Amino acid sequence: MQDTILELRHANIYQGSNLVLQDVNLHVNRGEFVYLVGKTGTGKSSLLKTLYGDLPLKEGEGSVVGFDLKTMDWKKVPFLRRTLGVVFQDFQLLTDRNVNDNLKFVLKATGWKDEKLMDEKIVDVLDKVGLKAKGFKMPFELSGGEQQRVDVARALLNSPKLILADEPTGNLDPETSDEIMQLLVSISRDYGTAIVMATHDYIVINKFPARLVRTERGRVIDNASISMS
Repeated sequence: MQDTILELRHANIYQGSNLVLQDVNLHVNRGEFVYLVGKTGTGKSSLLKTLYGDLPLKEGEGSVVGFDLKTMDWKKVPFLRRTLGVVFQDFQLLTDRNVNDNLKFVLKATGWKDEKLMDEKIVDVLDKVGLKAKGFKMPFELSGGEQQRVDVARALLNSPKLILADEPTGNLDPETSDEIMQLLVSISRDYGTAIVMATHDYIVINKFPARLVRTERGRVIDNASISMS
């Protein structure tokens, strides 16, 4: 079972008191790349938020990187998030500090203390995303693609077993989208990191095929086929 990174069994996903996804069964293994697709409002974001502890799992069973979602409380959420990487569509970088300090802020927030180790880790993750020379740049000095790379670097800081990516190419032009996808695919392949990526971009899915999970009519359909409908 050690290769299981994420598992939901008969899970009901709620947004407040509203049931958005019913009887969800989902299993993701180490190093697996999974697309999460579905129309807006079908529960993709609610599913991701449940996986990183933003929404409670009220019914059914679920585990993410060894954490039991059913017994998750606010005290445990930071520990869960230390073992995850989360990549957002809108980058969410701190605009008042440079790239290095953005990354250091996250390390300190997740319990790192040693300045030398933090500096080494920052160099390491920026190297992995091809931004080794950009650590002293401010976010506004970077292109959209570079900002998204910083977001990916931030997700890699705590060597996660799972990255949850919410529309990571949503604000990017096609060429930059391809670069970010190549980066995510290589992270999955080279480091054995499982990636669950919510997307509307069927061009990306066709170009970088992987397992497809669809939210539709309150259900989650595994191994779905590509269709625009």
